[in-house]
Amino acid sequence: MKKPFVTLEQLLKIVKDYPTPFHLYDEKGIRENARALYKAFSWNPGFKEYFAVKATPTPQILKLLHEEGCGVDCSSLTELMMSDRCGFRGGEIMFSSNDTPAEEFVLAEKLGATINLDDITHIDFLKNTIGYIPQKISCRYNPGGTFTLGESKEGFQVMDNPGDAKYGLTRPQMTEAFRRLKELGAEEFGIHAFLASNTISNDYYPALAAILFRTAVELKEETGAHITFINLSGGVGVPYRPEQPANDIAVIGEGVRKAYEEILVPAGMGDVAICTELGRFMLAPYGHLITRVLHEKHIHKEYIGVDACAADLMRPAIYGAYHHITVMGKEDAPCGHMYDVTGSLCENSDKFAIDRMLPKVDIGDLLAIHDTGAHGHAMGYQYNGRLRSAEILLCEDGSTRLMRRAETPEDYFATVIWE
Repeated sequence: MKKPFVTLEQLLKIVKDYPTPFHLYDEKGIRENARALYKAFSWNPGFKEYFAVKATPTPQILKLLHEEGCGVDCSSLTELMMSDRCGFRGGEIMFSSNDTPAEEFVLAEKLGATINLDDITHIDFLKNTIGYIPQKISCRYNPGGTFTLGESKEGFQVMDNPGDAKYGLTRPQMTEAFRRLKELGAEEFGIHAFLASNTISNDYYPALAAILFRTAVELKEETGAHITFINLSGGVGVPYRPEQPANDIAVIGEGVRKAYEEILVPAGMGDVAICTELGRFMLAPYGHLITRVLHEKHIHKEYIGVDACAADLMRPAIYGAYHHITVMGKEDAPCGHMYDVTGSLCENSDKFAIDRMLPKVDIGDLLAIHDTGAHGHAMGYQYNGRLRSAEILLCEDGSTRLMRRAETPEDYFATVIWE
């Protein structure tokens, strides 16, 4: 049973100041989760979490994570600029992009970010762009084929297809790249890989770690490169559905530690730092989209129309993603009514839920749409002239703080040239 991190009583106070819809974030949950992650990897002295900015590019959230020891993973010019303005410096920034414009490499190097190259051709592109190869550099590895974990302890199969992904270098290219980078002056090397998305399995990170650790040992032997960090990237997921079990980050950290001690330590690589780039795991459960019921419609199906739409949360519309919905104040009522919960866009896919069993919903009810803290507001857009909503932080002391105001028509027209 998923429970909101906010009560109806709290929401009724919040909506007096901030009209729905809005994204609400739980400061307490975010901080506790970050601390649990660092505790799980405390066995590795150099461990660093580089939060994936693309998941929640909200400055006050980034600053909050910075206070908890996190760095940032950036993939664009504006993400680099935002991270700089939020106070992240040098090695606190990882720059992992693809099809990268020259100006982005220039800014990444100016900020002292660790650059993670997505393709072997980017070696010469980077050198020609900034004039040299940084002393510390990383390469993204794509082993190809299909990554499968089989049945995890939680009973879910993990499978993805790196061979169809546009990212990273092949295994032979990794050797060639490290040799070339070393010739050009690189002294510290990192390896990065992302093989599966949103895994609900405590086994994924340890399995990925074992692959990368063995690859690191081979690359050291083949090239003599000094590998100082290995980036496990993201992929640790969250249980969007109430019946799914949550990942246990302590168990995950212990699994990575075992692989580290079995593979890296005997190879004389016990000083390698572990990095992660978690977005969804860090933030998704700690955000709700709060929306109010505007209409009921009784035709071939029963529809509940709300004041939010896919412009506020597009995941259900673009790929049928499940987001749990709580009818606030009716948490314990029986779910005896089937509804489609819809927004106002002129697209039939603008539905937060299809054939969802809920308590009886009435006009004026407040709904909390769960797990929107990552890839929620960040993926917003302005189709149909719908404007992106506000972002509000529910502080640990129960107060609220506006982190991003709702857009206005003036914002929508700001880039228009009328004549």
